[in-house]
Amino acid sequence: MIDTAIFPVILVVAVVVILSIFFHFVPFFLWLSAKVSGVKISLIQLFLMRIRNVPPNIIVPSLIEAHKAGLHQITRDNLEAHYMTGGHVQRVVHALVSASKANIDLSFEKATAIDLAGRDVFEAVQTSVNPKVIDTPPVAAVAKNGIQLIAKARVTVRANIHQLVGGAGEDTILARVGEGIVSSIGSAETHEQVLENPDSISKLVLSKGLDAGTAYEILSIDIADIDVGKNIGATLQMDQANADKNIAQAKAEERRAMAVATEQEMKAKAQEARAEVIYAEAEVPKALAQALRDGNMGFMDYYKLENLKGDTAMRDNISKLTKDDVKGMLK
Repeated sequence: MIDTAIFPVILVVAVVVILSIFFHFVPFFLWLSAKVSGVKISLIQLFLMRIRNVPPNIIVPSLIEAHKAGLHQITRDNLEAHYMTGGHVQRVVHALVSASKANIDLSFEKATAIDLAGRDVFEAVQTSVNPKVIDTPPVAAVAKNGIQLIAKARVTVRANIHQLVGGAGEDTILARVGEGIVSSIGSAETHEQVLENPDSISKLVLSKGLDAGTAYEILSIDIADIDVGKNIGATLQMDQANADKNIAQAKAEERRAMAVATEQEMKAKAQEARAEVIYAEAEVPKALAQALRDGNMGFMDYYKLENLKGDTAMRDNISKLTKDDVKGMLK
Protein backbone atom coordinates (compact mmCIF):
# COMPACT_ATOMS: atom_id res chain seq x y z
CA MET A 1 0.00 0.00 0.00
CA ILE A 2 1.08 3.61 -0.69
CA ASP A 3 2.06 5.53 2.36
CA THR A 4 -0.47 8.25 3.05
CA ALA A 5 2.37 10.69 3.73
CA ILE A 6 3.79 10.57 0.19
CA PHE A 7 0.48 10.24 -1.61
CA PRO A 8 -0.05 14.03 -1.89
CA VAL A 9 3.45 14.39 -3.32
CA ILE A 10 2.81 11.77 -5.96
CA LEU A 11 -0.50 13.41 -6.77
CA VAL A 12 1.11 16.81 -7.19
CA VAL A 13 3.84 15.37 -9.44
CA ALA A 14 1.24 13.59 -11.57
CA VAL A 15 -0.80 16.75 -11.93
CA VAL A 16 2.29 18.74 -12.91
CA VAL A 17 3.27 16.15 -15.52
CA ILE A 18 -0.23 16.02 -16.95
CA LEU A 19 -0.46 19.82 -17.11
CA SER A 20 2.97 20.06 -18.75
CA ILE A 21 1.95 17.58 -21.43
CA PHE A 22 -1.37 19.37 -21.90
CA PHE A 23 0.14 22.85 -22.25
CA HIS A 24 2.81 21.50 -24.58
CA PHE A 25 0.33 20.04 -27.03
CA VAL A 26 -2.39 22.60 -26.32
CA PRO A 27 -0.78 26.09 -26.02
CA PHE A 28 -3.54 27.58 -23.90
CA PHE A 29 -1.86 30.93 -23.34
CA LEU A 30 -1.32 31.42 -27.09
CA TRP A 31 -5.01 30.66 -27.61
CA LEU A 32 -5.89 33.16 -24.88
CA SER A 33 -3.66 35.79 -26.47
CA ALA A 34 -5.31 35.19 -29.85
CA LYS A 35 -8.78 35.46 -28.30
CA VAL A 36 -7.91 38.73 -26.59
CA SER A 37 -6.52 40.09 -29.88
CA GLY A 38 -9.65 39.13 -31.84
CA VAL A 39 -8.10 36.27 -33.81
CA LYS A 40 -10.46 33.31 -34.20
CA ILE A 41 -8.62 30.04 -33.54
CA SER A 42 -9.58 27.03 -31.47
CA LEU A 43 -7.61 24.87 -29.08
CA ILE A 44 -8.16 21.89 -31.36
CA GLN A 45 -6.50 23.76 -34.25
CA LEU A 46 -3.53 24.57 -32.04
CA PHE A 47 -3.31 20.92 -30.99
CA LEU A 48 -3.41 19.82 -34.64
CA MET A 49 -0.59 22.26 -35.40
CA ARG A 50 1.58 20.35 -32.93
CA ILE A 51 0.66 17.11 -34.63
CA ARG A 52 1.64 18.58 -38.03
CA ASN A 53 4.97 19.87 -36.58
CA VAL A 54 3.95 23.46 -37.18
CA PRO A 55 5.04 25.72 -34.26
CA PRO A 56 2.03 27.67 -32.94
CA ASN A 57 4.35 30.24 -31.39
CA ILE A 58 5.21 31.38 -34.95
CA ILE A 59 1.78 31.14 -36.58
CA VAL A 60 -0.32 32.70 -33.80
CA PRO A 61 1.80 35.87 -33.28
CA SER A 62 1.92 36.36 -37.06
CA LEU A 63 -1.86 36.05 -37.25
CA ILE A 64 -2.23 38.58 -34.43
CA GLU A 65 0.15 41.02 -36.19
CA ALA A 66 -1.71 40.69 -39.50
CA HIS A 67 -5.11 41.09 -37.79
CA LYS A 68 -4.01 44.22 -35.94
CA ALA A 69 -2.68 45.68 -39.22
CA GLY A 70 -6.01 45.05 -40.93
CA LEU A 71 -4.75 42.26 -43.20
CA HIS A 72 -7.77 40.03 -42.74
CA GLN A 73 -7.10 38.14 -45.98
CA ILE A 74 -4.21 36.30 -44.31
CA THR A 75 -5.48 33.06 -42.81
CA ARG A 76 -4.03 30.39 -40.61
CA ASP A 77 -4.03 27.89 -43.47
CA ASN A 78 -2.01 30.30 -45.63
CA LEU A 79 0.65 30.74 -42.96
CA GLU A 80 0.84 27.02 -42.21
CA ALA A 81 1.20 26.18 -45.89
CA HIS A 82 3.97 28.74 -46.32
CA TYR A 83 5.81 27.45 -43.26
CA MET A 84 5.58 23.84 -44.42
CA THR A 85 7.09 24.81 -47.81
CA GLY A 86 10.15 26.24 -46.06
CA GLY A 87 9.20 29.90 -46.01
CA HIS A 88 9.81 32.55 -43.37
CA VAL A 89 6.33 33.30 -42.03
CA GLN A 90 7.26 36.18 -39.75
CA ARG A 91 9.35 37.90 -42.43
CA VAL A 92 6.49 37.69 -44.92
CA VAL A 93 3.97 39.11 -42.42
CA HIS A 94 6.35 41.94 -41.51
CA ALA A 95 6.76 42.75 -45.21
CA LEU A 96 3.00 42.73 -45.84
CA VAL A 97 2.34 45.01 -42.88
CA SER A 98 5.07 47.44 -44.00
CA ALA A 99 3.78 47.40 -47.59
CA SER A 100 0.25 48.05 -46.41
CA LYS A 101 1.33 51.04 -44.32
CA ALA A 102 3.38 52.43 -47.24
CA ASN A 103 0.53 51.92 -49.78
CA ILE A 104 2.59 49.44 -51.79
CA ASP A 105 0.63 46.90 -53.80
CA LEU A 106 1.89 43.57 -52.46
CA SER A 107 -0.31 40.49 -52.24
CA PHE A 108 0.27 37.53 -49.95
CA GLU A 109 0.93 35.25 -52.93
CA LYS A 110 3.54 37.65 -54.34
CA ALA A 111 5.23 38.04 -50.96
CA THR A 112 5.46 34.29 -50.41
CA ALA A 113 6.79 33.78 -53.95
CA ILE A 114 9.52 36.35 -53.32
CA ASP A 115 10.37 34.71 -50.01
CA LEU A 116 10.55 31.22 -51.49
CA ALA A 117 12.74 32.56 -54.31
CA GLY A 118 15.42 33.26 -51.70
CA ARG A 119 15.09 37.03 -51.45
CA ASP A 120 14.42 38.96 -48.26
CA VAL A 121 10.94 40.31 -48.95
CA PHE A 122 10.94 42.50 -45.85
CA GLU A 123 14.23 44.12 -46.89
CA ALA A 124 12.83 44.58 -50.41
CA VAL A 125 9.83 46.48 -49.03
CA GLN A 126 12.11 48.64 -46.91
CA THR A 127 14.31 49.36 -49.95
CA SER A 128 11.22 50.23 -51.94
CA VAL A 129 10.22 52.74 -49.29
CA ASN A 130 13.74 53.97 -48.45
CA PRO A 131 16.05 53.74 -51.51
CA LYS A 132 19.59 52.61 -50.84
CA VAL A 133 22.90 53.74 -52.28
CA ILE A 134 25.31 51.31 -53.97
CA ASP A 135 28.94 52.38 -54.38
CA THR A 136 30.60 51.10 -57.53
CA PRO A 137 34.23 49.95 -57.50
CA PRO A 138 36.76 52.18 -59.33
CA VAL A 139 36.11 52.04 -63.07
CA ALA A 140 39.05 52.80 -65.40
CA ALA A 141 38.38 54.12 -68.90
CA VAL A 142 40.41 55.91 -71.59
CA ALA A 143 39.33 59.04 -73.49
CA LYS A 144 40.08 59.48 -77.19
CA ASN A 145 43.23 61.51 -76.43
CA GLY A 146 44.72 58.48 -74.65
CA ILE A 147 44.43 59.73 -71.04
CA GLN A 148 43.06 57.25 -68.52
CA LEU A 149 40.37 58.31 -66.04
CA ILE A 150 39.36 56.36 -62.93
CA ALA A 151 35.78 57.08 -61.84
CA LYS A 152 33.69 56.08 -58.84
CA ALA A 153 29.92 56.35 -58.86
CA ARG A 154 27.08 56.13 -56.36
CA VAL A 155 23.93 54.49 -57.65
CA THR A 156 20.66 55.17 -55.83
CA VAL A 157 18.24 52.28 -56.38
CA ARG A 158 14.77 51.36 -55.25
CA ALA A 159 13.47 47.78 -55.12
CA ASN A 160 11.04 46.82 -57.86
CA ILE A 161 8.64 44.51 -56.03
CA HIS A 162 7.12 43.10 -59.20
CA GLN A 163 10.50 42.02 -60.62
CA LEU A 164 12.09 40.55 -57.52
CA VAL A 165 11.29 37.05 -58.75
CA GLY A 166 13.56 36.38 -61.72
CA GLY A 167 15.09 39.87 -61.76
CA ALA A 168 18.84 40.48 -61.73
CA GLY A 169 20.53 41.69 -58.55
CA GLU A 170 22.99 44.36 -57.49
CA ASP A 171 25.94 42.77 -59.31
CA THR A 172 24.19 43.26 -62.65
CA ILE A 173 23.43 46.89 -61.80
CA LEU A 174 27.09 47.54 -60.95
CA ALA A 175 28.31 45.79 -64.10
CA ARG A 176 25.96 47.79 -66.34
CA VAL A 177 26.84 51.09 -64.67
CA GLY A 178 30.55 50.31 -65.07
CA GLU A 179 30.02 49.53 -68.73
CA GLY A 180 28.14 52.80 -69.19
CA ILE A 181 30.92 54.79 -67.52
CA VAL A 182 33.55 53.20 -69.78
CA SER A 183 31.44 53.94 -72.86
CA SER A 184 30.81 57.56 -71.81
CA ILE A 185 34.47 58.34 -71.08
CA GLY A 186 35.64 56.49 -74.19
CA SER A 187 33.39 58.63 -76.42
CA ALA A 188 34.83 61.91 -75.07
CA GLU A 189 37.38 63.66 -77.30
CA THR A 190 39.60 64.68 -74.37
CA HIS A 191 39.74 63.86 -70.69
CA GLU A 192 39.33 67.60 -69.91
CA GLN A 193 35.77 67.44 -71.23
CA VAL A 194 34.92 64.70 -68.75
CA LEU A 195 36.59 66.52 -65.86
CA GLU A 196 34.72 69.71 -66.71
CA ASN A 197 31.30 68.03 -67.00
CA PRO A 198 31.17 64.81 -64.94
CA ASP A 199 27.37 64.97 -65.00
CA SER A 200 27.54 64.09 -68.70
CA ILE A 201 28.51 60.57 -67.63
CA SER A 202 25.44 60.30 -65.39
CA LYS A 203 23.10 61.55 -68.11
CA LEU A 204 24.48 59.17 -70.72
CA VAL A 205 24.38 56.16 -68.38
CA LEU A 206 20.85 56.90 -67.18
CA SER A 207 19.59 57.26 -70.74
CA LYS A 208 20.52 53.65 -71.49
CA GLY A 209 17.88 52.10 -69.21
CA LEU A 210 20.31 49.97 -67.26
CA ASP A 211 17.66 48.74 -64.80
CA ALA A 212 15.74 46.77 -67.42
CA GLY A 213 15.23 43.18 -66.30
CA THR A 214 16.60 43.82 -62.82
CA ALA A 215 15.00 43.74 -59.38
CA TYR A 216 15.78 47.43 -58.88
CA GLU A 217 14.83 50.79 -60.32
CA ILE A 218 17.73 53.20 -60.75
CA LEU A 219 16.78 56.62 -59.40
CA SER A 220 20.08 58.44 -59.91
CA ILE A 221 23.73 57.91 -60.76
CA ASP A 222 26.16 60.37 -59.21
CA ILE A 223 29.86 60.54 -60.00
CA ALA A 224 31.56 60.65 -56.61
CA ASP A 225 35.18 60.94 -57.74
CA ILE A 226 37.29 61.09 -60.91
CA ASP A 227 41.08 60.66 -60.89
CA VAL A 228 43.49 61.04 -63.80
CA GLY A 229 45.43 57.85 -64.42
CA LYS A 230 48.14 56.94 -66.90
CA ASN A 231 48.75 58.29 -70.39
CA ILE A 232 47.70 55.11 -72.09
CA GLY A 233 48.05 56.60 -75.58
CA ALA A 234 51.70 57.53 -75.05
CA THR A 235 52.42 54.15 -73.49
CA LEU A 236 50.90 52.37 -76.46
CA GLN A 237 52.89 54.52 -78.90
CA MET A 238 56.11 53.75 -77.04
CA ASP A 239 55.32 50.06 -77.06
CA GLN A 240 54.56 50.24 -80.78
CA ALA A 241 57.80 52.11 -81.45
CA ASN A 242 59.78 49.51 -79.53
CA ALA A 243 58.04 46.75 -81.43
CA ASP A 244 58.81 48.46 -84.78
CA LYS A 245 62.45 48.89 -83.72
CA ASN A 246 62.74 45.23 -82.81
CA ILE A 247 61.20 44.23 -86.13
CA ALA A 248 63.60 46.52 -88.04
CA GLN A 249 66.57 45.12 -86.13
CA ALA A 250 65.47 41.59 -86.89
CA LYS A 251 65.09 42.38 -90.60
CA ALA A 252 68.51 44.11 -90.67
CA GLU A 253 70.10 41.12 -89.01
CA GLU A 254 68.43 38.88 -91.56
CA ARG A 255 69.80 40.98 -94.44
CA ARG A 256 73.28 41.01 -92.88
CA ALA A 257 73.22 37.24 -92.54
CA MET A 258 72.12 36.89 -96.16
CA ALA A 259 74.93 39.25 -97.28
CA VAL A 260 77.51 37.26 -95.33
CA ALA A 261 76.21 34.04 -96.85
CA THR A 262 76.33 35.57 -100.35
CA GLU A 263 79.90 36.79 -99.75
CA GLN A 264 81.00 33.36 -98.60
CA GLU A 265 79.37 31.83 -101.65
CA MET A 266 81.12 34.27 -104.00
CA LYS A 267 84.47 33.59 -102.32
CA ALA A 268 83.95 29.88 -102.78
CA LYS A 269 83.10 30.38 -106.44
CA ALA A 270 86.18 32.61 -106.91
CA GLN A 271 88.43 30.03 -105.33
CA GLU A 272 86.92 27.40 -107.54
CA ALA A 273 87.48 29.56 -110.64
CA ARG A 274 91.06 30.32 -109.55
CA ALA A 275 91.72 26.63 -109.16
CA GLU A 276 90.37 26.01 -112.66
CA VAL A 277 92.63 28.76 -114.07
CA ILE A 278 95.68 27.32 -112.32
CA TYR A 279 94.80 23.90 -113.68
CA ALA A 280 94.37 25.33 -117.16
CA GLU A 281 97.68 27.23 -116.94
CA ALA A 282 99.39 24.01 -115.93
CA GLU A 283 98.12 22.43 -119.11
CA VAL A 284 99.45 25.22 -121.36
CA PRO A 285 103.13 24.08 -121.35
CA LYS A 286 102.03 20.57 -122.15
CA ALA A 287 99.94 21.84 -125.04
CA LEU A 288 102.83 23.99 -126.36
CA ALA A 289 105.25 21.07 -126.19
CA GLN A 290 102.80 18.86 -128.00
CA ALA A 291 102.25 21.56 -130.65
CA LEU A 292 105.99 21.89 -131.21
CA ARG A 293 106.36 18.12 -131.52
CA ASP A 294 103.47 17.86 -133.94
CA GLY A 295 104.75 20.75 -136.04
CA ASN A 296 101.63 22.85 -135.42
CA MET A 297 103.79 25.64 -133.96
CA GLY A 298 107.18 26.86 -135.13
CA PHE A 299 110.04 28.19 -133.09
CA MET A 300 109.32 31.78 -134.09
CA ASP A 301 105.73 31.41 -132.99
CA TYR A 302 106.88 30.17 -129.65
CA TYR A 303 109.34 33.06 -129.37
CA LYS A 304 106.63 35.61 -130.17
CA LEU A 305 104.39 34.02 -127.54
CA GLU A 306 107.10 34.30 -124.90
CA ASN A 307 107.68 37.96 -125.84
CA LEU A 308 103.95 38.60 -125.52
CA LYS A 309 103.87 37.01 -122.08
CA GLY A 310 106.87 39.06 -120.96
CA ASP A 311 105.33 42.26 -122.30
CA THR A 312 102.07 41.50 -120.49
CA ALA A 313 103.87 40.81 -117.23
CA MET A 314 105.77 44.08 -117.55
CA ARG A 315 102.57 46.04 -118.14
CA ASP A 316 101.01 44.42 -115.05
CA ASN A 317 104.02 45.38 -112.93
CA ILE A 318 103.92 48.96 -114.21
CA SER A 319 100.22 49.26 -113.48
CA LYS A 320 100.88 48.25 -109.86
CA LEU A 321 103.47 50.96 -109.28
CA THR A 322 102.54 53.76 -106.88
CA LYS A 323 103.49 57.41 -107.08
CA ASP A 324 106.22 56.90 -104.51
CA ASP A 325 107.68 54.04 -106.58
CA VAL A 326 107.76 56.28 -109.69
CA LYS A 327 109.41 59.11 -107.79
CA GLY A 328 112.04 56.69 -106.47
CA MET A 329 112.80 55.36 -109.96
CA LEU A 330 113.16 58.93 -111.33
CA LYS A 331 115.69 59.82 -108.64
